[in-house]
Amino acid sequence: MELLLQTLLNGILAAGVYALVATGLALSLGVVGIVNFAHGEFLMLGAFLSYFLFLLRGVDPLLALGPAFLAAFLVGALAYRGLIRPVLRAPELNQMLLTFGLSVLLQNLALLLFGADTRVVAPPYQAATLTLGPFFLGAVPLGAFLLSLGLLLFLHLFLTQSRLGLAVRAVAQNRLAPGLLGIETDRIYLLAFGLSAGLAGVAGVMLSVLLYASPTVGFLYTLKSFAIVALAGLGNLKGVVPAALLLAVAEALVSTYVPGGGGLVEAVFFLVLFLALVLRSWAAARALGGV
Repeated sequence: MELLLQTLLNGILAAGVYALVATGLALSLGVVGIVNFAHGEFLMLGAFLSYFLFLLRGVDPLLALGPAFLAAFLVGALAYRGLIRPVLRAPELNQMLLTFGLSVLLQNLALLLFGADTRVVAPPYQAATLTLGPFFLGAVPLGAFLLSLGLLLFLHLFLTQSRLGLAVRAVAQNRLAPGLLGIETDRIYLLAFGLSAGLAGVAGVMLSVLLYASPTVGFLYTLKSFAIVALAGLGNLKGVVPAALLLAVAEALVSTYVPGGGGLVEAVFFLVLFLALVLRSWAAARALGGV
């Protein structure tokens, strides 16, 4: 029983970063309406920025969170202005090919600049653990979980309590009506896409300590985020946290209880994505059959 509870606890802690990355993807999809395959590359940017700030200046990863958010936000805003905005009215396939091409470009650019080696940020507290009875909590996973929840709560308050956040929600619900009320839709799109990239950049800082920084680290989390968003419902921010919990706990259980689970854990999101699509198709078919 203790092993099961420890496994569930590990999964819950991992869900914080998953939810943070997936929320950014859900935000760009729900507001801008574009499937961004390059979302993970903003995470990669945050991870490498954290690594080089720590390596060259000794900057603690906690202090790198702000610069990573700003850098990823600015890169995301520039990507929106230069690449995303011109194809907003293009067919969805063109949009997806564009973001996929951007992902490949950024990955290979990082490979040329930094090489394929993985880099780890190792602050003094990296291996610190907290003991709660028979359970052990890593200080870094716990801190990443709490920071992720704090950022998600702040985002929720921004979207529900501020005028600018309400404008973002209005554009997400109806892309034409807000313009009649004086809301500049293009600026809202830029803000939403920049926030999406900024959240990914912050998650990248956390992963530079939890996991590593590498040119391909973002691709894996893009795939995980798509599984979470599909499970939560496209553009549904409220469902992201429960979906992230489900995926992270499922991965933890597979890793602990399935023989050779360490090698299979990265395929769990494929199963989650498959089941989400099948169940949604079944529900839609049943609803149509009942009409």
